Amino acid sequence: MSTPPADTFLVRDDDRTRLDRFLVRHLPGCSRRAARHAISAGAVSVNGRAGRKGQTLQVGDLVQVERGVFERQPAAQPDLAVSLLYADEVMIAVDKPAGMPTVALHADDRDTVANYLYGRYAELRGVGGPAFEAGLVHRLDTATSGVLVAARSEAAWQSLRAQFRARRVGKLYLAVVAGVVARRGVVDAPIAQRRHRVSVSARSDRARAQGRPALTRYRPLRRGRAATLLGVQIPTGVRHQIRAHLAAIGHPVLGDQLYGEAAAGMAPRLLLHAARLSVAHPTSGVRVIVRSRLPVDFQAALRGLIGAQR
Repeated sequence: MSTPPADTFLVRDDDRTRLDRFLVRHLPGCSRRAARHAISAGAVSVNGRAGRKGQTLQVGDLVQVERGVFERQPAAQPDLAVSLLYADEVMIAVDKPAGMPTVALHADDRDTVANYLYGRYAELRGVGGPAFEAGLVHRLDTATSGVLVAARSEAAWQSLRAQFRARRVGKLYLAVVAGVVARRGVVDAPIAQRRHRVSVSARSDRARAQGRPALTRYRPLRRGRAATLLGVQIPTGVRHQIRAHLAAIGHPVLGDQLYGEAAAGMAPRLLLHAARLSVAHPTSGVRVIVRSRLPVDFQAALRGLIGAQR
């Protein structure tokens, strides 16, 4: 296989900065988000080695960037099993199945929500971050099902992203957790990012300072002998937040292979579902509420663990 053609840049005295910032400075139209994506995709090298997101460049370094990395498009797959929940002229909401990744990480990735959206809505190729994300304004873990929102214009994407950053988005999840949860509660503990998972940084002031702020509110909806259905709300949106927070208080989400340990085998898949999301419409400002019903497999697992609702 031939090596893709690349553009080469020599780092000079005034270029001693982070690699992602260097790319923004030297590549026309490159955003920080797109730069980080290109680095993660392995399309950027420094002195012949794969670049790292937080890498600081030194004078004399050679930076190579594969040509066309920012123009690559994900495969169009309009027939994937993704249901449309809401659509108007500026935004779309879909129902993500459990087990389907949200975004493509490489140009040849397939069977993601982004592949579906790209196949159904051609205008999404120029919206928001890299084309691999197809206008999506947030993500769900691969194992999580439920509501996902994408923008159909750059202005709408900026508006929706600003709402997420300002914590003005209403998010309700349903989770079946191990053990009996008798009363509602709050987990207010920063989360530190690791390579493949996160950790809850609550044991010391230093640990808390190293993590990202994360707040999780939960309340029991139905209880069984060994499991509880929770309604969970998160004003923040840190990667794996619900899973890590609930595991930290001794009630991991059932089916969680990463944080659940003994509870991982108690369910056929991760029993976490994004049931409702509300945002201010990017154009009218009117509150838009999108709901997703519990998937059939989630309902079956819930009946087996807790019983039918009375």
